Amino acid sequence: MLYRLNKAGFEAYLVGGGVRDLLLGLHPKDFDVATNASPDEVRELFRNCRLIGRRFRLAHVFFGREIIEVATFRAHHDQSEGEGEGHMENGLILRDNVFGTLEDDAWRRDFTVNALYYNIADFSLVDYTGGMQDLQNRELHIIGDAVTRFREDPVRMLRAIRFAAKLDFHLEARMAAAIGEEGERLSDVPAARLFEEVLKLFMHGQALRTYELMREYHLFKYLFAETNELLDSHGAYLDPFIRRAMINTDERIQAKKPVTPAFLFAVLLWGPVRKRVELLQEEMSVLDALRIAGDEAVREMLKQVTLPKRFSLPMREIWQLQARLEMRRGKRPYRLLENRRFRAAYDFMLLREQVGEPLTELCQWWTEFQQEDEAGQQRLIRALPGNRPVRRKRQPKKKPAARPVITD
Repeated sequence: MLYRLNKAGFEAYLVGGGVRDLLLGLHPKDFDVATNASPDEVRELFRNCRLIGRRFRLAHVFFGREIIEVATFRAHHDQSEGEGEGHMENGLILRDNVFGTLEDDAWRRDFTVNALYYNIADFSLVDYTGGMQDLQNRELHIIGDAVTRFREDPVRMLRAIRFAAKLDFHLEARMAAAIGEEGERLSDVPAARLFEEVLKLFMHGQALRTYELMREYHLFKYLFAETNELLDSHGAYLDPFIRRAMINTDERIQAKKPVTPAFLFAVLLWGPVRKRVELLQEEMSVLDALRIAGDEAVREMLKQVTLPKRFSLPMREIWQLQARLEMRRGKRPYRLLENRRFRAAYDFMLLREQVGEPLTELCQWWTEFQQEDEAGQQRLIRALPGNRPVRRKRQPKKKPAARPVITD
C-alpha cells in the first residue's frame, strides 16, 4: 500500500500505534497509513477500498480479513489553507475533515508517541513532537494544551489511561492534572461510543492496571456510577471481586482464550445487582429478585454506557443462574449443565466464593459434578439432603438402515 501510494506520486507513511509498538518490541494489532492523498484519491488507487465516517473521513483498504486504515493528513480547524471541512461546538470537535500537511497532521494527533511516522521513500523516522524521547522515557505526553485537547474530544482521557496501562507508561504531570479537571466532560460523550471504549479499556490484556488507573484518576464513575459509589462505601467485598475478575480476564487474553463482554459487564454491575437483591429478597424469591435487580441495574447503566442486547441478555442469564445453581434437586443439575451459559455462571460463582461468600460447598459440588461420569453424578445427587437419584433418559439407538437387495 505504501509503495503504491508513493509510486502514484503521493506521500505515504506508516504512523501511530504500529510504529510505536514496533519500536517498543511489541506486536502491533493493526497498521495505519497517513498520506496527502484525499479519501477519494485513495479509493481510485485501491479497488478493495471503502470510505467510512462523517466526523472523521477515512479510507479502509481490505486484504482478506485484514483492514489497513488510511487517513489523509489533517490540519487545525483554524487553518484557512486546509482543505475539507471541520466543525466545533463548545470546544468539542464534531467534524474533523480539514486536510493539511505532514507537519500539520503530526501536531493534530493526540499523544507524542502516536505521532511517529515511518517514511517508505527513504526508510526514515519522522518525529515533529518529541515522541522518540518520550518513548525512551516511558512517559505519555499529550500534544498541545491538555485541557484544550480533552475538550476537543473527552475520550482522549480514556485513551490516555488505556495507553498508560498497556505500555506501562507514566502520565505526564500536566496531563494528569487536566484529567482531574475535565473528567466530567465524559458525560457528554454518546453512550454508544463509550461502550466501544469500555471494551478497549478492559479487553487489551491489562484490565487490572486499567481498572486501578480509572479509579485513581476518578474516571470510573463516568462509566459505572452505581458501581463506583458502592466501591467507595462497600469496597471491602466489591473491589477484590472486580480485581480477581480483571486478573482472570488478563490471563485468558494472554493465553488467547475467548473473553465475552457479557461476563465483563456482569462483573462490573454485580455490586448494584447484589445490593438490590438484598432489599428485594425479603418480598420474593432470590430468582425473581435477581431478575428485577438485573433489569434495574441495566437501565441505570444505559444512561452512561450503551450495552447491546447480544451482551445484556447473556449477562442477565449469568446473574439468574447464580440462584439456579443452588437448585440441585431432581433433573435440574443435568439441565443446568447443558445450559449454554453454565460455564460463565459457574466461573462467576467461583469468583464470588474467592472473595468470601459462603459458597465453598456449592462450588466444590459443581466442580465434581462436571468431572464425574453418570454414576458419579448420581452419587453426588443422592448425597444431597432430601434428594433422590434420577436417571437420565437414554436416547434409543438408531437401527441401521436396511441394505438394498441387489439381484442380477
